[in-house]
Amino acid sequence: MSLADAATRPHDRLRDYLAEDMEAVNALIRTRMASEHAPRIPEVTAHLVEAGGKRIRPMMTLAAARICGYAGEDHRKLAATVEFIHTATLLHDDVVDESGQRRGRPTANLLWDNKSSVLVGDYLFARSFQLMVETGSLRVLDILANASATIAEGEVLQLTAAQNLGTTEAVYAQVIRGKTAALFEAATQVGGVIAGAPEAQVTALARYGDALGMSFQIVDDLLDYGGASGAMGKNTGDDFRERKLTLPVIKAVAKAGAEERAFWSRVIEKGDQRAGDLEQALRLMQSHGTLEETRDEALRHANDAKAALAQVPEHPLRDMLSELADFVVARVS
Repeated sequence: MSLADAATRPHDRLRDYLAEDMEAVNALIRTRMASEHAPRIPEVTAHLVEAGGKRIRPMMTLAAARICGYAGEDHRKLAATVEFIHTATLLHDDVVDESGQRRGRPTANLLWDNKSSVLVGDYLFARSFQLMVETGSLRVLDILANASATIAEGEVLQLTAAQNLGTTEAVYAQVIRGKTAALFEAATQVGGVIAGAPEAQVTALARYGDALGMSFQIVDDLLDYGGASGAMGKNTGDDFRERKLTLPVIKAVAKAGAEERAFWSRVIEKGDQRAGDLEQALRLMQSHGTLEETRDEALRHANDAKAALAQVPEHPLRDMLSELADFVVARVS
């Protein structure tokens, strides 16, 4: 699959298929992010919302509802809800991580300030709950409220696990299930719920979202080290410089001898990073095969996502969701 060929990308095909729904969702987002009394709210929100994100999460909600035969409009409110929750977490994340760039543009906290980013994020969380309540579904409210709590829990867990070489793969999985997979899972699950789908289909959609989210985040972490084949997918080494313990590093630390462990302790725990350290980290990960092992983990979750879709009705959108799982892993082929 050529990443340069936009016509082959499943999220582009999803966008085209769901064009009418997505137009309504985007209009709803623009309306609900407005504020009569605080013009900074739409300024900050628009900076991130209009920055060219793929809108994968809201499209997953729309697709799940359509696959299950939904013919109403509440799925659009839920898609906007999911995007608001995601945007709120990004605003908060950039403050926590002291980030200066997001989607190739300066972050909101850099252009405005940390206070604005945090408070606007809070506003979007509140807006998201207003939207989900309007659907009249207590179960939808329960799912998305639980997802919001899980996201926050995952972020706090990441703080406590950061720079700790004792962090295990199980803790890492718990962190990414919170910070990424929880919202993917909720996005697809509520689509099935609002459609009144049989419980087996709702469960399958939730499993798909969880597995896709896990694969997505593992691949994202792998791309920071150039991917399994060394192909550069994003700003290589950002996670290393921020001393984040992601799966390739956790696996390398577990296989390290005394000398290698001393290296990891210096660059991750103590933050004493020198010229050539990133290259040395890459050599250690390659020598122990941890980049390839990490890709295998991502592939396993992608396959789990595709297997879950066997329980939902046949539909062109189902095929696109399956292809999306393949595409996520293809980024590090």
